[in-house]
Amino acid sequence: MWLENFDYDPIKPLISCGNFAIEYFTKRDLLDERVPSVKTLWKEKTPQKIIHKQQKDGSWRYPGGYKQVRSTENYNQLETFRQLGVLVEKYGLNQNHASIKKTGEFLFKFQTDEGDIRGIYGNQYATTYSSAIMELLIKVGYHDDPRIEKGFQWLLANSQEDGGWAIPFRTIRMTYSDSLKLQKPLKGDSRKPFSHLITGMALRAFASHPHYRKSPKAQHAGKLLMGRFFKRDKYNDRQDKNYWESVSYPFWFTNIVTSLDSLYYLGFDFSEPQIQLGLNWLVEIQIKDGTFDLKLLMTRDKDLKFWITLAICRIFKRYYHNL
Repeated sequence: MWLENFDYDPIKPLISCGNFAIEYFTKRDLLDERVPSVKTLWKEKTPQKIIHKQQKDGSWRYPGGYKQVRSTENYNQLETFRQLGVLVEKYGLNQNHASIKKTGEFLFKFQTDEGDIRGIYGNQYATTYSSAIMELLIKVGYHDDPRIEKGFQWLLANSQEDGGWAIPFRTIRMTYSDSLKLQKPLKGDSRKPFSHLITGMALRAFASHPHYRKSPKAQHAGKLLMGRFFKRDKYNDRQDKNYWESVSYPFWFTNIVTSLDSLYYLGFDFSEPQIQLGLNWLVEIQIKDGTFDLKLLMTRDKDLKFWITLAICRIFKRYYHNL
């Protein structure tokens, strides 16, 4: 049984944390108990409060921001991505909810004729957020939408020659502030090596899609990602190897938890030495209360350590299910 891999019981803190949504997913996903419809969570105070703040165009307003970094609309795109992640990953909302439909249409407004979702990096290609937004849209039910197909075609056509992804302007050593001054997106240097930060984010879109997760491109990129576990990135963004253990929930940047999650859906299993490495490392950093000694980012949620524990438990159950 997958729980036998841990020195301490991770279920007990999840069940007793006092968060109804975490308890719900623990019973449903880890204990295989029968639970009410996920729509039960939609009525909780937190998602209702978030939905109440949604604007008429389907967006959420970003608090603050700097005009020299991005426009108000593009700040709102970033905030809408963040709020959609909370609604989808923590409360199970999907396309059957009117709020999610409005959100989807707002985000698709930023898709260019090329297929990428643009704006968070000004006029530059956002290999990170384009794929991360696609991941959430796929999860809520847009997997067969032609706009998602267009997004995948863009991702496939804009990888590095080694098969991974990078932020194009980083491959020519351009700073973020300088890239914002440009009116057209840079293609970058595709001969430069991939970034595991960017590749891990791109692969989350592939991993969430029932067809593209099986593509040769995703399989190759998955192997590249595994080969970078616990190493420094090739580029300056979140370069230190310690970022592998810096986590948030909903998932945002690439770390060991997001990577193991994606790699499972891409078809990799426990026979891969790097998968074993990642799982064993998580076992080693579990602490006595059943949670894990990871660096928590975006800590406005007091229950973040429990969400991360839930995510790790889901990963272990999946990988060890057929062993």
